[in-house]
Amino acid sequence: MSNKPTLAKGTRDFGPAQVAKRKFILNTIEAVFKKYGFMPIETPAMENLTTLEGKYGDEGDQLLFRIINSGDYLKDLKALHERVLADESQDKTYLPSINGKLNELDSKATLPFITEKGLRYDLTVPFARYVVMNRNDITFPFKRYQMQPVWRADRPQKGRYREFWQCDADIVGSDSLLCELDLIQIYIEAFTLLKVPFQIKYNNRKLLDGLSHLLGLADKLMEMTIILDKQDKIGLDAVVNELLNIGANPSELKSFTDALNNSIDTDNVINFFSRNETSLKGIEELKTISNGLNICFKDDEAINKKVVHDLALARGLSYYTGAIFEVVSTQGSLKSSIGGGGRYDNLTGIFGMPNISGVGISFGLDRIYDVMEELQLFPETLQGTTTRILICAMDQPTQSYCISILKQLRDAGIAAELYPDLKKLGKQLDYANALHIPFAIIVGENEIKSGSLVLKNLSEGTQQELSIQQIITHVGI
Repeated sequence: MSNKPTLAKGTRDFGPAQVAKRKFILNTIEAVFKKYGFMPIETPAMENLTTLEGKYGDEGDQLLFRIINSGDYLKDLKALHERVLADESQDKTYLPSINGKLNELDSKATLPFITEKGLRYDLTVPFARYVVMNRNDITFPFKRYQMQPVWRADRPQKGRYREFWQCDADIVGSDSLLCELDLIQIYIEAFTLLKVPFQIKYNNRKLLDGLSHLLGLADKLMEMTIILDKQDKIGLDAVVNELLNIGANPSELKSFTDALNNSIDTDNVINFFSRNETSLKGIEELKTISNGLNICFKDDEAINKKVVHDLALARGLSYYTGAIFEVVSTQGSLKSSIGGGGRYDNLTGIFGMPNISGVGISFGLDRIYDVMEELQLFPETLQGTTTRILICAMDQPTQSYCISILKQLRDAGIAAELYPDLKKLGKQLDYANALHIPFAIIVGENEIKSGSLVLKNLSEGTQQELSIQQIITHVGI
């Protein structure tokens, strides 16, 4: 009995029309990346867990897809277990118990013994690993873009998938805030070209570091950041309650929430953060970015309204150290992020290459697609097929004659097909219309004798008799 085919949860198939739309987004973003001087790289789908773990915080580590080692991994587990037990110097408190039934094993403690690799969680950490391993071949500052799928063991829901694509642009080897300015402009240009209604929020993790000290949460920076990052989902009141629950100073927390909706230049915001040196540095960096944006877009009020400072913006990933960004769609039902990024000064240091600063942004292809589909922003000309002409033959001798016509069209750079089966003309034209092929060449015995071919414009319902060279000139326009 055959099995009913299914898809893994959080993954999807894409048909020709969907792929055409996704490629439209990818090609648009890639053209902007190239315009700003970024160069492409690719990294493997899987990485060693030593590369991935500890870079995304505890919550991120739990979302890693781990790959079970090949071979008899349970046999290897038992052998390792016995060797560690025999070694008096080894700490044995973390070892799983392998006595008794298999289902009594501690799965979390067992993982290090049975899995060494995982699917990449994002493109930034693999990029940092790439930089360290290829440092002698890279010219710094190094500007790279990368457009590949990533995987997260998240709960699937609208706009959140287990397999999805990211389109990243990063700069490593420069501390200059001109890098941040370029990345913001890439966002503005790409989303403008895609006609996606957007808002770019930016902040600085130095302010968050200072905030953790001011709220009395210096030892709970990541907890505080994760809570702040949930504001769009749970609201400010719920964020305040969660911060109080982890020990935030109530009076300081009120001062912070009072400042949330104010500009970075207002006195009460600066006064609130002025008691912390790290925060003041973050404010200066934000001012530099803001001044740069004013130079680029001083007369563009529409753009100025789309790029805003948000004191509550946190970004949950633990490796950010400076400026952070998030892009949201301002229309449609999808309210989650469609892009984000920030500066990470210490990431390559984890791999043995300290003092190399990096900053980058990411576009979420799948969420951008969902927004554009809902708002009907894709060009109407995008179809699953690129075929411009379908050749329709009525019998076997005619079909043989059409092979030469097909070759001439393709040699002229025109995407063309010869309908493979001998069916009625109506059936062949139905095929062309279903795939939105704009033209059909109809060939019969009379056309072979005269040397003129019937070119039918399927969108307009008109037709004319032309030679093959005239058709090439006409359709190739």
